Amino acid sequence: MNLSLLDPFTLAQDYPESLSSELRSGHSTCVRFNRKGDLIASGRLDGTVVLFDVETNGLARYLRGHVRGIQSLSWSQDGIFLASASQDFKVIIWDLSKQGEGASRTIRFPAPVYCAELHPKNSNIFVCALFEDSPYLVDISGDAPKKYQLTSAPKRPLQPGAEEGEIDEKRAAADAKQMTTAAVFTATGDHIITGSNKGWVNVISTTTKEMIYSARITTGCITYIRLTMSGRNMVVNANDRVLRSINIPDNLKEGVDGNDIGLIVEHKFQDVVNRLLWNHCTFSGNGEYLTATTFKNHDIYIWERSTGVLAKILEGPKEELGTVEWHPTRPLIAATGLESGKIFIWATSNPQRWSALAPDFRELEENIEYQEREDEFDIHLKSDLTKRKLHQENEIVDAVTIERARGEVEDGWNMPVVLDLEDTESESDSPPPLGPGERKRKSPVPSKANGNNAGANGNGTGSTRSKRRRAD
Repeated sequence: MNLSLLDPFTLAQDYPESLSSELRSGHSTCVRFNRKGDLIASGRLDGTVVLFDVETNGLARYLRGHVRGIQSLSWSQDGIFLASASQDFKVIIWDLSKQGEGASRTIRFPAPVYCAELHPKNSNIFVCALFEDSPYLVDISGDAPKKYQLTSAPKRPLQPGAEEGEIDEKRAAADAKQMTTAAVFTATGDHIITGSNKGWVNVISTTTKEMIYSARITTGCITYIRLTMSGRNMVVNANDRVLRSINIPDNLKEGVDGNDIGLIVEHKFQDVVNRLLWNHCTFSGNGEYLTATTFKNHDIYIWERSTGVLAKILEGPKEELGTVEWHPTRPLIAATGLESGKIFIWATSNPQRWSALAPDFRELEENIEYQEREDEFDIHLKSDLTKRKLHQENEIVDAVTIERARGEVEDGWNMPVVLDLEDTESESDSPPPLGPGERKRKSPVPSKANGNNAGANGNGTGSTRSKRRRAD
């Protein structure tokens, strides 16, 4: 769309207004935008990962390798690699620059995978959290993947008079029940931030694989952790119906002492009236807004992160929403429906401003009587008209240069288009659309003659009954 035709006030809007469109390919369970914002990945209930083009809403590629539902998705910084975690005990790293054999790397685990997050600077490293098991840091740079088991027990502060490493029996028994439910990398990738089922937030060094800091921010189970694109802020979702935004300290770098780290809750976001439980949450592309979906509700809440003030409540379809994602550069939100499995898109409405085409053009709210000018319909010479056209053609128009989006690397990679996409059985539950001139055929109904023959050929009951009627 031509930018000159758009209202500048609508372009400056930071969050979407209304439901604009929807995507459908099977039953979607989770979605994730890449850093460039031109692709959105959708994990389906049957284990298939579908890539959509954001501009055209068309299918870009199918990725098949899982046999159960997808739990989470994670993109690399350059958009070439995509990690998918599933309930089938596997994490698959997809190389979108390749096709066929060698386009994916499968890593198996002893339990279903909650989530998997790629390293921000090295796509061969990722961290994952398992169901009722310890988290793993995995390196797939070699022929065989290297799995490093991480601890889930928090690093508690020392008691007065106690030595380092000494802990009482009650705390040891409580720490043994700790389970990691969420894990993400920091912006630099030097540390891993994990959340446990007891409300602890832990910081683990990526190089030493040791826990250096722990803080208990809630008594409930932490279900999700998300960082902004800059890595300066973090939101923690727990089952106590409260979202907590936390500032990441600037000294959280490689080699920092754990005693110098402090994770302080900046704001708490909750619905004090309805006491709603939050299904999923995420930040906007610039990190200024926080959005979340609600449990047994179809609304999406948007807050200002810096002030904690509720900015907007988006009304969605009449079904509960699950995973929610914000476009990295545009005021566009995508969320999955738990019942239908559709991907719903919220965006801003951009009415075209036709007055930008000419300085003397005026937009009218109602019809008025037009009075023509004296020389408006005069006949001009063809030579004058030709000179005007040639003068306009001399203007240089740049139709080749593509401006980079926020977060896009210079000379970045673009995924090649695959045209031979095969349909699957679970693409859509609705019947296929009919083309022009086609009629929907009814299912064939067996005739009476066929029914009698079937009865006679089956067990002879049909012929026996006819003989009895003739005899009567």
